[in-house]
Amino acid sequence: MASATGHLPPVECAGMRICVFCGSSTGRSRQYVSAARTVGHQLARRGVGLVYGGAQVGIMGVLANAALDAGGEVIGVIPAHLVDREIAHTGLSDLHVVSSMHERKARMAGIADAFLALPGGAGTLEELFEVWTWAQLGLHDKPIALLDVVGFFQPLLAAIDHMVAEEFLPGAYRDMLVVASDIDDILDRFAVYRPPESKWRAATAPPRP
Repeated sequence: MASATGHLPPVECAGMRICVFCGSSTGRSRQYVSAARTVGHQLARRGVGLVYGGAQVGIMGVLANAALDAGGEVIGVIPAHLVDREIAHTGLSDLHVVSSMHERKARMAGIADAFLALPGGAGTLEELFEVWTWAQLGLHDKPIALLDVVGFFQPLLAAIDHMVAEEFLPGAYRDMLVVASDIDDILDRFAVYRPPESKWRAATAPPRP
C-alpha cells in the first residue's frame, strides 16, 4: 500500500549483510562523500549489516562511520600488509585481518548476501568485476548493484553495453547489475532479486520441446 506521499513502502531487507566496494580516497566531488554517508545511515536504519574493506580512510571510512553512528553492524576485512597503509578501522563491530587480497575478497564474499559498488578506483572495479564474473559462472546467486552517484558509472556502463552489442556479453548478464542513484531503490530491488541462469547452466541446458 502506498504511503500518504504516494511512495511505496520500503521492501523488507533487515538481516541482510551487504558488501560495499568503494574508494580509499574521497574523490573530487563532495557528493561522493555525501552518498557514502547516506548509504551507511540507510543500511543501519533498515537493519542491514555492512561488510567492507576495513579501512578508516576515504569514502570507505565515511561509509563505515556513518553506519556505526546510526547503530549498524559493520564488519571490516583487511589484509595484514594494508593495516598501516589503509589505516585499519579499530572501532568496527568486527575486524578480520587476513593474509592476502585474495583471502580478503573471498572472506567478504562469504559473509555478504549482496554486493554494492560506490565510486572508487581500479581496486573497486576489480572487486566488482570479480563478483560479477562469479555470478555469471553460477558460483553465487547474490545480487550486485552500482550506486551511480552523479553519473560516475555511466562511462563504465557504456563500455559494458558495447560488450553486449559486440556479442561478448549476453544481455541477461548485463541485466544482473542493478543500477540506481538511490540506496533505498537498490535495497528494495535486492530484497526481491531473482538471478538469471548461470552461463554454464544456460549453455548446457537441453533444448525445450
